[in-house]
Amino acid sequence: MSLQTPSIAARHAESGALICEDGLARPPWAATDPLLRAYYDTEWGMPVRSEQGLFERISLEAFQAGLSWATILRKRPAFREAFDEFDPEKVAAYTDRDIERLMADSGIVRNRQKILATISNAGATVTLRAEGGLPALVWSHQPRETPRPRILSDIPTRSRESQALAKALRSKGFAFVGPTSMYALMEAIGMIDTHLLDSHRRGSSGTWKRL
Repeated sequence: MSLQTPSIAARHAESGALICEDGLARPPWAATDPLLRAYYDTEWGMPVRSEQGLFERISLEAFQAGLSWATILRKRPAFREAFDEFDPEKVAAYTDRDIERLMADSGIVRNRQKILATISNAGATVTLRAEGGLPALVWSHQPRETPRPRILSDIPTRSRESQALAKALRSKGFAFVGPTSMYALMEAIGMIDTHLLDSHRRGSSGTWKRL
């Protein structure tokens, strides 16, 4: 989330779902901010299985490190424009001129290491096609069970599977893919369902039964 889930620091650990004015139950992080609410209601936790979609989310998870997810979400349109809609082949071909263009773009997070990692990760994504592709690698780490959280503190920040995914991606040349950020990725793309049990979105991905 973080591409996707709000930062762990932003979570109210002992909070359960809140009933919003529309009568629907949401976690505290998605209860008030209209942008976060729309993201939660329509996108977060829904399956993402395309190469481009996963590359974008891995990239945004990297840029989110140290920042709030709300910041990245508000900048996402600018990120998409700056990085050619996160087309891996186009990004992999970026030159020093592109790096300087990105460093001058106030619409995105101007962090040189993260920009360089995104370009390198694009190349790794393209290379992975010969081994089945990024979606196959990522989804091969889906666990057999999903958390059943009643309050936010029930939700882990990493798992054995997220550690294995991070290790596998690093072995293929990816950077900024730690176990915590990969757990957030798994939440965001529906590999696990960490919606609170009484949230109106629990089970919405179709990947897991509601309970």
